[in-house]
Amino acid sequence: MTVQGSLQPAAGRIGDVVMSARDVAKHYGAVQALKGVNFDIHRGQVTTLFGENGAGKSTLMKILSGIVTPTHGEIILDGKPVVFANATDALAQGISIIHQELALAPNLNVRDNIFMGREIRTATGVNFAEESRITRELMAELEEDIDPLTPVEDLRLGQQQIVEIARALQANSRILIMDEPTSALSASEVEVLFKVIRDLTAKGVSIVYISHHLEEALTVTHHAVVLRDGMMTANAPRSEINLEWIVRNMVGENFDLGSPPESEMGAPALVIDDLCVPDRSGQGNAVDHLDLSVKAGEIVCIYGLMGAGRTELMECVAGRLKASSGAVRLMGADVSRLSIAQRIEAGLVLVPEDRQRDGLVQTMSVGQNLSLASIGAFTRGLFTSRGDEQTVIDTSIKEVTVKTDGGDAMIGSLSGGNQQKVVIGKMLATQPDVILLDEPSRGIDVGAKAEVFKLLARTAQERGLAVVYTTSEVGECLSVAHRIIVMRRGRISAEFDHTVSKEDIMAASGEAVHH
Repeated sequence: MTVQGSLQPAAGRIGDVVMSARDVAKHYGAVQALKGVNFDIHRGQVTTLFGENGAGKSTLMKILSGIVTPTHGEIILDGKPVVFANATDALAQGISIIHQELALAPNLNVRDNIFMGREIRTATGVNFAEESRITRELMAELEEDIDPLTPVEDLRLGQQQIVEIARALQANSRILIMDEPTSALSASEVEVLFKVIRDLTAKGVSIVYISHHLEEALTVTHHAVVLRDGMMTANAPRSEINLEWIVRNMVGENFDLGSPPESEMGAPALVIDDLCVPDRSGQGNAVDHLDLSVKAGEIVCIYGLMGAGRTELMECVAGRLKASSGAVRLMGADVSRLSIAQRIEAGLVLVPEDRQRDGLVQTMSVGQNLSLASIGAFTRGLFTSRGDEQTVIDTSIKEVTVKTDGGDAMIGSLSGGNQQKVVIGKMLATQPDVILLDEPSRGIDVGAKAEVFKLLARTAQERGLAVVYTTSEVGECLSVAHRIIVMRRGRISAEFDHTVSKEDIMAASGEAVHH
């Protein structure tokens, strides 16, 4: 590394264990995010951590980088137990993390982001010229033609990710944790990143790599570790593993989330016609000329990696994002110009990905949350009819099998899975024709997932409801969906029925890059 830094990788043989987690557990209240994990990081090698959402990967990385303190267990660094006071303490000892959610200041320029909190100081103040020179050097190394004085908010997402990587390289870390570093990168940027990874490991830097792009990760890894439900289910050197080994250990042999219901298909309930939704930068499309038709009683799963455009598609159809062109039709009527509330009224509802932020009112009870969206049905003038509301609440609690002390319990007292059922119940109480669910199983355990999917299957069958859900977990495609749509870069790249294999779905999403 040409960059000046205070810390050089410690001497030692390539392959030696430089850092370990021993019986590390982390509890958040009753939730066990990690259940006694053992994990080794080898000098000058890439250790890849595989696992589904909610498996505990990010929690483990936050513990290794000093952001989170383990409930019990210990971290061994250079053969000695170590306790990090915070992330700055871990950084001082040579451990950096590149987060999946970018931790950049958008209003600052590239140079100031890279040196934030570790400016190059002289007697007269900050040496901006030297910082700019090093920034240019880093950008050249990462093959990005970005001016050091460009505001980060003006960069597209992939370039912002490159700045995040440059920031970690500048710290001259000896252990570099990369959490989904390629999720926003183009194919050519991924190639450059892999070249940088090879250069770093040749210099003795140890890398921990987390990725959903399974086959891509296999091209750079030396060791693979699989986490499932907070436990390490497998680990092996690269020579002993392949794609099938990873998938099997990630999702298990007999993982059953239900099967597609045998429902009577009706006429098209939702028709999406040539839809375009601009991406955040406004330079391109997050959803690019997409057509999709879903029948009454049909369950459609939309699968894709981060950045495929799934969320933007759902939010545009529900009225939260504006389309630049195209139309959305509900039961034959064009709803493209209707507001969110008008679309709910017309029978089109969305269960958002972030239930804490968008789906629930934390200060309300379970019952109040359940009845909130359908309030119009039991409102007379300025007053709500308690009897009618109570009927909706009681029916919903029974229908979506919420485990609660009753409608008066506070929403915060429920588990994540039960909170998710409340969000779904709230939307089903509006008696919709089409329900959209963005990552309905995010952050909930396998048992709760199975219940959520069975609820969707039953509703589609009994009510003739059209159901569209997105997922980034391939096992969830093969649960209750009649049809699986794979999205890639804003477009539909493949369409399958429920007899498809996991490998075929992954290949269509761009996860399996065949060399």
